[in-house]
Amino acid sequence: MMMGISEVRFLLDRHSIVPSRSLGQNFVVDPNIVRKIVRLAELRPEDQVLEIGPGIGALTCGLVETKRVVAIEFDRYLLPPLNEMLQEAEMLEKTEILHADAMEIKWGEFFSTRPGVWKMISNLPYNISSTLLLNILDHAPQVAEGLVMVQREVGERFAASPGTASYGIPSVKAQYWSEVSIVGNVPPKVFFPAPKIDSVLLKFSRRLNLEKVDLELMWRLVKTGFGQRRKMLRKSLRSHIGSAEFNSAGLDPKSRPQDLTVDDWVSLANAAQYGEHSDSK
Repeated sequence: MMMGISEVRFLLDRHSIVPSRSLGQNFVVDPNIVRKIVRLAELRPEDQVLEIGPGIGALTCGLVETKRVVAIEFDRYLLPPLNEMLQEAEMLEKTEILHADAMEIKWGEFFSTRPGVWKMISNLPYNISSTLLLNILDHAPQVAEGLVMVQREVGERFAASPGTASYGIPSVKAQYWSEVSIVGNVPPKVFFPAPKIDSVLLKFSRRLNLEKVDLELMWRLVKTGFGQRRKMLRKSLRSHIGSAEFNSAGLDPKSRPQDLTVDDWVSLANAAQYGEHSDSK
């Protein structure tokens, strides 16, 4: 069952629900965008799907061909209409509805009772999209692929290329863990209420062969570097990196953080870990 604007409005009115701006609630009301998501996600009958922020189930109902869905919803007032819609779509038996705050979930514990490989398909709430997606990439290796709707600015940051204005900490983190790209545009009119900004479809697929690196050290260097993105790295990282380490990594100490690829950051972190830290003054 696919829901359009009339069905969504009727359902919300009947349950006396007003979309919450503070919770980033913008419900999908265009069946075509749901079909597009299902097609781009390349869903298969054996797929297990993690959905965060199902709302009243417009996207969830489109996942009918999958094996299993776990839908995590924070707003308890949305649970009755969500159950109702899944019942009508004959999706209730294969969907586990979890009333929880996705930002508080310990993903290791979560997947310990839900084994196997998962795909993440979600219309992420605007207010948590960036932080939540990075948390999934950092701590939920069971999620091997994903297709999520996020605000355009977030999508551009995750998929940004080195040397661009959007390239920053989210870009490096996301691209270390996965191949990530924007695969579609989503105009405001497909949502109710319509947001004042555009959205995009962001697709990611975990990289199978990750470079060996001390991640804690690398993220510390990345955070420090981008914390002073206008400075040359030899200045912003001088307490961590010296000229010998820059030479070992094959990098110009006059570079700025946005100039470095993910592989460059890996090389720099490895040089910092094993180098002698000679002063770069």
